[in-house]
Amino acid sequence: MKGSDRTEHFPIMPLRVGITGNLGSGKSTVAALLRRRGYPVLDADALAREGRKALAGRICQAFPEACRGGVLDEKALARIVFSDQEKLRTLEGLLHPYVRRRLMEEMDRQTAPIVFLEIPLLFEVGWEKALDRVLVVAAPLEERLMRVQIRSGLSREEALSREARQLPQEEKLRRADYVLWNTGDLRRLEEGVEVLLRVLESSP
Repeated sequence: MKGSDRTEHFPIMPLRVGITGNLGSGKSTVAALLRRRGYPVLDADALAREGRKALAGRICQAFPEACRGGVLDEKALARIVFSDQEKLRTLEGLLHPYVRRRLMEEMDRQTAPIVFLEIPLLFEVGWEKALDRVLVVAAPLEERLMRVQIRSGLSREEALSREARQLPQEEKLRRADYVLWNTGDLRRLEEGVEVLLRVLESSP
């Protein structure tokens, strides 16, 4: 205000960067590289696991066949929802509001200039509207399927079924602000992360 000695200081909002990509693309590898460099990375999958525990009673009401003695069997739940689109939507209706609330709480606690959020279904649930930038981690389909089968023990058919429930990789690439291709060469991926960080750190 003119004539006043007071200087108002407003908090600087961190740059919020979403990390997403299709099944087996290497999102978690990129997140780990960012954490290793000291950047905060919020994990939507970890919050979803937290949510399944916090909402176990409601989930057991909706999916009694996935519970034994009031205890949620997560493997049974996965088999049920990934074979029935309507049941998957029911579970997402329970979990997504919880995850969104917890992500917002965690974002509000951050003081770093750049905060990353690893959100596998970022575009599918409309989270890009709450973020400043979106990074898509991509890889060829066959390579992604192989990674998922090795990591999770899923069959090729099961992996393809889960892939089909996500937006096509090509559509995510079209919507992305930044793209990192993960072809399995860790050194090249690290170089890509370093380039990305330089770009972000110079962003207005």
